[in-house]
Amino acid sequence: MASMTDHTVSRSPRCRLPNGMTIGQWSAADDWPLRSFALPAHGHAAGSLLFLGGRGDFFEKYVEAIEHWATRGWNVAGFDWRGQGGSGRLHPEGLCHIDDFAQFLGDLGDFWADWRSSSSGPHIAIGHSMGAHILLRAAAEERIAPDGIVLLSPMIGIRAGPVGAQFARRIARIGNVPGLRHRPVWKGSGSPMPGRITSCPVRHAEKLWWKAHHPDLARGAPSWGWVAAAGRSMATLDPLLRARRLEVPGLILSARRDPVIDLQSIRAAHRELPHWDYGVIDNAGHELLREQDLPRHECLHRIDSFLDRQTGKHEPTVSGS
Repeated sequence: MASMTDHTVSRSPRCRLPNGMTIGQWSAADDWPLRSFALPAHGHAAGSLLFLGGRGDFFEKYVEAIEHWATRGWNVAGFDWRGQGGSGRLHPEGLCHIDDFAQFLGDLGDFWADWRSSSSGPHIAIGHSMGAHILLRAAAEERIAPDGIVLLSPMIGIRAGPVGAQFARRIARIGNVPGLRHRPVWKGSGSPMPGRITSCPVRHAEKLWWKAHHPDLARGAPSWGWVAAAGRSMATLDPLLRARRLEVPGLILSARRDPVIDLQSIRAAHRELPHWDYGVIDNAGHELLREQDLPRHECLHRIDSFLDRQTGKHEPTVSGS
């Protein structure tokens, strides 16, 4: 953002860690180190919340939302996914790469067990994009048992430009070709859809500040291998949702002009989760928690209302769609 100097951006409260946040390292079953964080609730704790970011994310991008939940009485924790942020690399050139999403599921299941045993309930999980997909699949496979689930722009179906999820999944098979598995889907580290992931230029500039000042956190484009693994995981999730009714309370929020996620796929998944609330946020891009204030506040309000219901603060209300 040309009109904002590095010094101006660095003074933003979103370019610092919240007071009281601790950063640690959690070892997965194979001893892979995952960078984790914890922020205690301000005052009396209403419960504990686990936040899971999306592809290429690092948790510093979401300190604004994390601090918001802490001020509302939630102990908030989370981690960078294996191969992302501060949790090492799975690709020599820093692409987002994974051979099988089962690795992500195993990490989440084990982290969840440790976190739940050492924190107070209710235990709520919030996931964005890829993190929302892994969260939903882990719950459907009974790897985790949250007391509530919030899915933000869930990666249930991926769009490929103007075409829908089914064609995108066929394209994803390219990633099974050995010579293409480790090649990037697009060139460069930036998004091929600038301004549509978030329409907020300030928060976009702040993300670039984090990457510039902490380059170890930055990752590039997805590899074709990642795309193929994502396609297989999404295909696995579909029959799981049809076969197993999730009784846990849930909320799904999506952005009407999301350039990444296929809204028809989300609506189809919601039909298998009829007792879950579902809402569509207008004038928002893919990253609902990092949007301009009006759609971001709507998103947070819906999440807060859901969280309040899980702690018995008020009666359920019907959400719009």
